[in-house]
Amino acid sequence: MSSKGVSAHRRRGAELDSAILDAGWEQLLDAGYAGFTIDAVAARSASARSVLYRRWPTRLALLEAVIQRRGEIDVIDVPDTGTLRGDVLAVLTDFNDRRAGTMGLFAALLGAYYDEAGGSPAKLRALFVPDGPSIMSQIAERAVARGELATLPPPRVLNLPADLLRHELFMTMAAVPQDTITEIVDDVFLPLVKPS
Repeated sequence: MSSKGVSAHRRRGAELDSAILDAGWEQLLDAGYAGFTIDAVAARSASARSVLYRRWPTRLALLEAVIQRRGEIDVIDVPDTGTLRGDVLAVLTDFNDRRAGTMGLFAALLGAYYDEAGGSPAKLRALFVPDGPSIMSQIAERAVARGELATLPPPRVLNLPADLLRHELFMTMAAVPQDTITEIVDDVFLPLVKPS
């Protein structure tokens, strides 16, 4: 064990992977993509560079693993307020509260990620968003079961509230005001899914 103050507890397996990936996320937040290097993440996680290279042979592979891990642990819960409107407002508000602080990072990351890997916003989002049914589809299914909706809206319509919110976040690089979230729900989404 080195004399650099690393604890005597030797991390292995999933514990080590988690420590490295969490340190990678912190490095990304603190130093941006330019400061996200194997060396920096190794130092921050108190791990040897060789340990990182055995798991992730490139900076890009490490970045993708860091983003995927963050998506797995920072999951937005499916709200259950009892109404479609309440659920959509709740999920958009939670998304806004949790993601507003990282939108600048993701905007800068997208350009670098595209340049280095030929990636796209969709690919980066796929790493961050866990597999399975979307929150909006779960909300809509419950609304159908309650009788608020006659049928499930098409996927593009279900994605619209989050797409509009994400656009606002990217364009302003700041949290979206609550009245804008309410407009997205009341003036755009609900008239599409519950026409008068």
